Amino acid sequence: MKKSTMVLLVSLGTVALPVTATAMDSSMSFFVTSVGGGDGANFGGLDGADAHCQKLASTAGAGNKTWRAYLSTSGKIDFKNPENSVAAVHARDRIGNGPWHNAKGVLIASDVEQLHSNNTMNKETALSEKGNLVKGRGDKPNEHDILTGSRSDGTAFAPFTDTTCKDWTSNDKGSAVVGHHDVTGLNSDSWSKSWNFSHQSRGCSLKNLQATGGAGLIYCFAAD
Repeated sequence: MKKSTMVLLVSLGTVALPVTATAMDSSMSFFVTSVGGGDGANFGGLDGADAHCQKLASTAGAGNKTWRAYLSTSGKIDFKNPENSVAAVHARDRIGNGPWHNAKGVLIASDVEQLHSNNTMNKETALSEKGNLVKGRGDKPNEHDILTGSRSDGTAFAPFTDTTCKDWTSNDKGSAVVGHHDVTGLNSDSWSKSWNFSHQSRGCSLKNLQATGGAGLIYCFAAD
């Protein structure tokens, strides 16, 4: 009788632990994706990238929020037929007003302005949705290139040069601007340490993203 009671208590204790972890993770409002979308920089556009964020957040117990990928699109300018032009989308305008916390409750930024001027992002705080560190410079393989397609202020580039892998629909031709989640690079210049605007990828395939230090990962923010 005593032995059965002990087994029951241990079992109840084991069940309680995941509940506690899920409750903690539900407060998360920012993460770096633990995996890419599976097709290089092709997410099927912004909607596909948002869906990727939403799916990963749901697996971590934070699917009750509206998740948005921190990605810009350059749009299109049609000089001959202006009515066919497509407006750019700025990453900073997609992610809500903040504040944003990582999976362990650490504040990343209180609002959009702080995010783009004085955030707390680094390798120890830019965690995945699972609360794990994301591989950075010095790790094997280096995966610190995070896709953004954005300038340092979170706005899009002009459409004359591809900086978004054809607005996140290409896994071949084109290029994408990336940032470094670990805010480290080849030197001490600000661009080398930028979390959202460091350099362009070699191409849009997973192989080319890996060649410049990435894995097709993106930043995800809760917009509500």
